[in-house]
Amino acid sequence: MAPGGDPVDEGEYVEYVTGALPGLRRIAHLLCHDAHRADDIVQTTLTRLYVHWRRARAAEDTDRYVRAMLVRVFLSERRLAWTRVRLTGAPADTPGRASAPEPDVETRAVVRAALERVPRKQRAVLVLRFLCDLPVAEVAEILGCSEGTVKSQTAHGLARLRTLMGARDAAFPTGRGEE
Repeated sequence: MAPGGDPVDEGEYVEYVTGALPGLRRIAHLLCHDAHRADDIVQTTLTRLYVHWRRARAAEDTDRYVRAMLVRVFLSERRLAWTRVRLTGAPADTPGRASAPEPDVETRAVVRAALERVPRKQRAVLVLRFLCDLPVAEVAEILGCSEGTVKSQTAHGLARLRTLMGARDAAFPTGRGEE
């Protein structure tokens, strides 16, 4: 039962989660680059989704609503002390990733390491904009900020990546002229 005593349509919830899970895992993994933390973020999001299922189903776009929940869980999770505990190792591949040609291993490792050092809100914007290919307006809605903030965070995040990556910056978009 959901808060307030209303029963949750579990069949509908399970069907939605089954379809959305690969995409949610992909976004979470792109945000934190750790398969175990990504699973924790997704699990927390799905638990909160269950509690707020009626509200999510009533939303204009359920997927957007759930992505916003996921990003908020990621941003608030980073403040907790237990997240500073790091296990070693890396996942063999990113969950839900398409089988498109990938950059060489060295480039991928450099980009991931640099992205880890970008501030978390800028990282969230970069992941949603460039790796999930979401429009500025949707990213702004997910993060609860203005489109101008998304654009400036994109520009600052890309500038930070360029600085961290040194001469490899030619491969990154400028962040200007966004929608």
